[in-house]
Order: sequence, then C-alpha cells, then structure tokens
Amino acid sequence: MPPPPPPAGPEVESARLARELRTLIGPATCSASSQCRTVAVGAKACGGPAGYWAWSSQATDAQQLAALATRQSEAQRREIEVSGMLSNCAMVSDPGASCVAGHCQLATAQSAR
Repeated sequence: MPPPPPPAGPEVESARLARELRTLIGPATCSASSQCRTVAVGAKACGGPAGYWAWSSQATDAQQLAALATRQSEAQRREIEVSGMLSNCAMVSDPGASCVAGHCQLATAQSAR
C-alpha cells in the first residue's frame, strides 16, 4: 500500500515557511565575505537538513532568521513523518558562503580551491 499523500491544502506549511525565509533573506547584499553566513533549511527523512541557503548579516536579522528556519525544518519533518517519505540519507555539509558581486552565495567546490 503506498504512503498517504502529503497534507492537503492551498500550500504545504514547509513550502510557505521556505517562501517566508527567502523573502526574509532577500537579495543577501554584502560588501565583504565576513557578512555572509549559511542557514540550514528543510529536513531529510533520516535526519539533518535538506540543504543550506546563503544570507547576509548586513541586511537580515539573525535571530528572526534562525527562528523561521527552525519552524520550517520542523514543519518539513512533520510532513515527512505523516507522508512516510524516504530520502537518500546522505549527509549534507555546510558549504559556507562568500560575497560574490555584492551578494552572498553558497561556496562551490571551485570557489573553495
């Protein structure tokens, strides 16, 4: 028997909260890499975050961001439990972030060299 579908509604809570996070982060403007940070977002069925997003301490309230990211991750964990969704269980590492052309971006393997 297949798992039940995710909770129905106009928008799944974790998706709504992720959208709010994106709005809060905004363009993540920066003038130096020291202003760039990462935040863990989402959840995997086996535990841990689904990924990381870059944000700027220059324009984003860190406490508000952390609280919203926690709410979003918890919502996604609840949705995973209800749906029985599985994941690949691969651990997602924090890639770090840097200021590139005035915007915080996740570091890539190439930029980490």
